[in-house]
Amino acid sequence: QLQLVESGGGSVQPGGSLRLSCAASGFSLDDYAIGWFRQAPGKEPEGVSCISNYKDLTYYADSVKGRFTISRDNAKNTVYLQMRSLKPEDAGDYYCAADDGNSVVCPAADSDSRGQGTQVTVSS
Repeated sequence: QLQLVESGGGSVQPGGSLRLSCAASGFSLDDYAIGWFRQAPGKEPEGVSCISNYKDLTYYADSVKGRFTISRDNAKNTVYLQMRSLKPEDAGDYYCAADDGNSVVCPAADSDSRGQGTQVTVSS
C-alpha cells in the first residue's frame, strides 16, 4: 500500500530554516513525481515545489524561489524540502503528494496519494 509520511515541521523565527522530509513506503519513490504543497487556514492548497519523475525536473513557486530546495534520496526513498530564510507567510500545513504519470512534474494538490502533513509555524 502506497504511503507517504511527512516530518520535520516545527516553529521557527523569521529567517530560520527547516528541512521537511517526505518518506515513502509501499512503492519506489523514484518512479514518482513528488510535490510539496502548503495550506494555510481558510485558504486553498498552494503548490510550493515539485520534483519530476523525468530527469528530476523541478518546479518552485515564485514566492519560494531562491529560498527552498527540493531533492530526493532514492536510497532512503525520501524527498526533502530544505526551507531557508523563512517568512511568516510560509506558515501552514505542508504535505507531499505523488504521481506516477509519464513525465509529470507536479502531482495534483488533491492527489489520492498524499500524506497527512506537517505543520510549519513562522513567527517571532
